[in-house]
Amino acid sequence: MTAPLLQSLENLPAHVERATYDRDACEPGIVHLGLGAFHRAHQAVYTDVTIEASADRDWRIFGASMRDTRIPKLVEAQNGLYSVLARRREGTCARVISCLARAVSAAENPALLLERMSSSDTRIVSLTVTEKGYGIDRSHGGVDLTDPIIAHDMRSSSEPKGTIGFIVHALNRRRQSRVPPFTVLCCDNLPDNGSMVRRAVLDFARHVERGLADWIEEAVSFPSTMVDRITPAQTPETLALAENLTGHRDQLAVETEAFRQWVIEDDFSMGRPEWEAAGALFTNDVAPYETMKLRMLNGAHSMLAYGGFLAGHAFVRDAMADDALAIIAKRHMQAAAQTLPAMPGIDLTKYADDLLERFANPQIAHETYQIATDGSQKLPQRMFEPALVALESNRPLRPFAFATALWMHYCRGSRAEGDDYVIHDPLASVLQEAANRQDTQAVIGGFSDIPGLIPRALSGHSAWSKDLSDALTALRETGVPATLRTEALRAASDHSGHDIAGR
Repeated sequence: MTAPLLQSLENLPAHVERATYDRDACEPGIVHLGLGAFHRAHQAVYTDVTIEASADRDWRIFGASMRDTRIPKLVEAQNGLYSVLARRREGTCARVISCLARAVSAAENPALLLERMSSSDTRIVSLTVTEKGYGIDRSHGGVDLTDPIIAHDMRSSSEPKGTIGFIVHALNRRRQSRVPPFTVLCCDNLPDNGSMVRRAVLDFARHVERGLADWIEEAVSFPSTMVDRITPAQTPETLALAENLTGHRDQLAVETEAFRQWVIEDDFSMGRPEWEAAGALFTNDVAPYETMKLRMLNGAHSMLAYGGFLAGHAFVRDAMADDALAIIAKRHMQAAAQTLPAMPGIDLTKYADDLLERFANPQIAHETYQIATDGSQKLPQRMFEPALVALESNRPLRPFAFATALWMHYCRGSRAEGDDYVIHDPLASVLQEAANRQDTQAVIGGFSDIPGLIPRALSGHSAWSKDLSDALTALRETGVPATLRTEALRAASDHSGHDIAGR
């Protein structure tokens, strides 16, 4: 017998967590752009728990997919309900999330999304669209006027297509109607993400009307955040597990780790949910936390993704079961920790140990190929920035150079066994051309010549060039497994007797 579709909180097994608040009595106060798995496993979970625990409950979420037309249809079919499967070593627990009130496709119904964003009921517009979803020109931080979506949205205020266009045009409507502005809350995994979005919004607004830009600059809050929860892509196994645990078919089910973390700059112009009731941390300065995560977690994750994928490991947990990669990952975290400022109350050695344990979780099937996407957007924060700090403090560059070499080797689009794969990156064609040049120096030169990618202070430095050249030459000439084994021996030798706290 086919299981019923998840559409109600009734008839769920007792072991499935769910909120008890009256959904119909709680109005949406948040519009969220980007209804992917991470949002559903992270901010929506915090919001669901918070509404349950708070007196102020008008904080449900009106969600929007910027391109995907399937997810909003599933949200409507399932009455906004879906399950989050938290996978621990000892087992999996499920919670059905109730805070998603409605969903719309921005591509199919931009007018409805603009109307909702312009409503005085909307107090926060939150975002998880990834960096490439903003249309930013990396050279100056403003919008890329050659981006076709940005160019379209400059011309069309009634039917925008992109994130920045929707934000600016909705804010303009509120300004004209004398409605106070919503807070723009970026939850993408990017450094200083609030300021990044603010720069892009202001630049776009200046092209629309100078007075609008001045009003946004004075009146709109753009708090920064740090987000953390490993969330693999949905698979058929995810759906089967959700049905087994809940007794219902759930096309929106998300599997994730038990751990979650959210650090938020406390700067909201129209109020906010009491997310601290769900464990969020509010602070005046998110920067140290986000830098710690980007360099230690995300940096090591990228290294494991490229090295693991090239070595034939489908998942991060498999890469961590490879002794060589596990040793190199630990070295990478140690090197990244050396570039961080002191943070009261943060034990970086314990943080690294916890990360290694999370990466090795056998219940989490996080694909190396998924993490390997968009390297040109990720490596500047994860590799090149900490490498510059290491350079300035005369610390080893090898861990960052080795990870960069793995990325360059990955960008060939073909493994030694001859199987080809697609490079998912905004600069894919340029990267692949550079990666397939005839010799190591030509490859490095091709990557170094890409505007705005590798800082000249690195690409022109002899120590970086030597470490990068040595690693890439080994990958090209002796192969990935042999290079990983050799690098692990080097890492174990370099770091024997040292820990992060000893920096």
